[in-house]
Amino acid sequence: MAKISASVYTSHVPAIGAAIDLKKTGEAYWQPLFAGYEYSKQWMKDNTPDVIFLVFNDHATAFSLDIIPTFAIGTAAEFTPADEGWGPRPVPKVIGHPELASHIAQSVIQDDFDLTIVNRMDVDHGLTVPLSLMCGEPQAWPCPVIPFAVNVVQYPVPSGRRCFQLGQAIRRAVESFDQDLKVQIWGTGGMSHQLQGARAGLINREWDNAFLDRLIADPAGQAEVSHIDYVREAGSEGIELVMWLIARGAMSDIAGGPAPTLKHRFYHVPASNTAVGHLILENN
Repeated sequence: MAKISASVYTSHVPAIGAAIDLKKTGEAYWQPLFAGYEYSKQWMKDNTPDVIFLVFNDHATAFSLDIIPTFAIGTAAEFTPADEGWGPRPVPKVIGHPELASHIAQSVIQDDFDLTIVNRMDVDHGLTVPLSLMCGEPQAWPCPVIPFAVNVVQYPVPSGRRCFQLGQAIRRAVESFDQDLKVQIWGTGGMSHQLQGARAGLINREWDNAFLDRLIADPAGQAEVSHIDYVREAGSEGIELVMWLIARGAMSDIAGGPAPTLKHRFYHVPASNTAVGHLILENN
């Protein structure tokens, strides 16, 4: 059967993608950030999965205010990089895994989570920037990717508790798939940032690092943190961090297994007025 081998957590700041695409990664402003992912790129080469289940949020490209699914799973055979207003990123198209995605949809819906099934979807920086950070600039991404979009843009958004529970349902779905696949689950977005209003540019280092501590050691406790705490402490866009709880909920220790191994932890500010966080956890 399939197994979740590891979880990856990373911010998905659009300016990071622009820095990569415009060959600015060695500039003084950007070099410290990209240095924090050098270990991760080698780890990814050494631990390439059969499939990545990538949790992200769409930024009004695949979905508009006309239709806003809370949870949406991409079941297509491929996904094209989106044009976010300045042309698509020059990155490979994303190859999906329709068989596993459809199985997860069936299992999770029968587990009482309502998913929107998406058979055609362009994917924006929320998905492609994490792939670039972890995989560099390949001609093709190293494995199929299942996009899983979460609404953290238009209120009401799902609670951390619901996201954590959903991760547990995704783990059960993966483990009931009858092929021997190694699956990684990635949670993306955040960390603290606010893009508008009187608090535009807010970054809260202390809160961010406390979040990383609790995500590693007390994810169930972190899942109980309310939306207002995220908004007050991490800014209006800090709510993206609930998506990390989906990935954390899918790890084996939540189902009674041993604690995961922390392989890498990185934190950096700023990246285009955003705090950048990153973790790699391996199941044991």
